[in-house]
Amino acid sequence: MTMQKPYDLRRLLAFALLLVALGLSGKALWLQGKALVAQWLIAQAWEQQLTNGAPVKPWAWADTWPVARLTTPSGKQQHVLAGVSGQALAFGPGQLDNGVAPGQPGTLLLAGHQDSHFAFVEQLQPGDVLQLQGGDGREYRYRIASTRVVDSRHEQITLQHDQAELRLVTCFPFASLASGGPLRYVVSAWLEGSSG
Repeated sequence: MTMQKPYDLRRLLAFALLLVALGLSGKALWLQGKALVAQWLIAQAWEQQLTNGAPVKPWAWADTWPVARLTTPSGKQQHVLAGVSGQALAFGPGQLDNGVAPGQPGTLLLAGHQDSHFAFVEQLQPGDVLQLQGGDGREYRYRIASTRVVDSRHEQITLQHDQAELRLVTCFPFASLASGGPLRYVVSAWLEGSSG
């Protein structure tokens, strides 16, 4: 009976650790690849919708579809998806289905995750302009009026019905390790005008 040398055990352990690391990095690359493909498919569905005038699902089993395109003050564009379900929010910001479309009177509420699609919200300041392209292709400019933190245990976010308002909502605090707490960061912006 031969005994393995400590050197051989270290090599075996190093090889096993290398395999685990490769497996984990492969899984991370797979998830990143899926996310990139999903964003491309959503962008394609948006372009088809602008051409056809009817909602287009980005993939056959999707439970959402793009309803608008948001442009941040820095110029970054994100496709807004129908609904605020967890599945929709995994792929982009979602629009609350309360019957208000871009440019119409009432509160158009968009929600997103503060650690991904709505990470930029932390940098927004009163006076900044957000652009929103509606399903009809028209561009709408919303100027930010205020930002504030709301404790959902004590205050509900109320929607108004008179003026065209865009409201962005995400969890707070930003860069928190725990998600889903009661605090929400709310950005309110008012319609400035539209272009065809």
